Amino acid sequence: MKRSIITIDEDKCNGCGVCINACHEGALQLIDGKAKLISESYCDGLGACLPECPTGAITIEEREAAGFDEAAVQARMAKEEDHGHHGHKEEKKMHGKPLENLACGCPGSHAKTLDRAAAAAPAPAPRAAAPAAPAAEAPVSRLQQWPVQIKLVPVSAPYLDGAHLLIAADCVAYARASIHEEYIKGRITLIGCPKLDEGDYSDKLAQILSAHDIQSLTVLRMEVPCCGGIVQAVKQAMLKSGTMVPWNVVTVGTDGSIL
Repeated sequence: MKRSIITIDEDKCNGCGVCINACHEGALQLIDGKAKLISESYCDGLGACLPECPTGAITIEEREAAGFDEAAVQARMAKEEDHGHHGHKEEKKMHGKPLENLACGCPGSHAKTLDRAAAAAPAPAPRAAAPAAPAAEAPVSRLQQWPVQIKLVPVSAPYLDGAHLLIAADCVAYARASIHEEYIKGRITLIGCPKLDEGDYSDKLAQILSAHDIQSLTVLRMEVPCCGGIVQAVKQAMLKSGTMVPWNVVTVGTDGSIL
């Protein structure tokens, strides 16, 4: 069958492996220092790996390829989890002491101290009195609608018509202070946590995509592995609704940096 599927230019690939983490289906592996598509049937052709590639080595092309086999992907991922491939325990340390996983078992739950001391240190006192600096303007919320939780937003909400959507993991707002100006401004914001919320977002998002002329979609996730669920929900929503819109994924580190 002829369908959309990724292709990798090995001359451009630098072997960084970022695309492998971005592929929720596990269709990519590093082999001999290069990213390789290990099975056409594992690739859904939506290209979540594209915006993650720093060298532009990955593109989507229309060609003869095996069909996407979601059941095979799920079976493979389950098998790897059974063998501890995804759930292996790594010893992490803080100040020379090993950390323990929290009860939920998520790799992203490792305790971590972020060094804010340098940024919080007061500036040295001036030698001579200087005119007082004008007070900084208070931050302005750019949120355009309420509610913001994915499960609470009505599918029929009129503000979704012609919207540029931001689908954000709810931890992002705490990690990155500038989220309002950088991402919420000009977008309709929907938030959620795939680790803690019950059920799947894909059906709700598919209904929104089908009912409204969505202009673009930005996914804002944290770097922790469990946050990949929100990216997967968006991909599945586009497949279920048969609606493809321009979309991209932005990953935020636990220190607030853009990765």
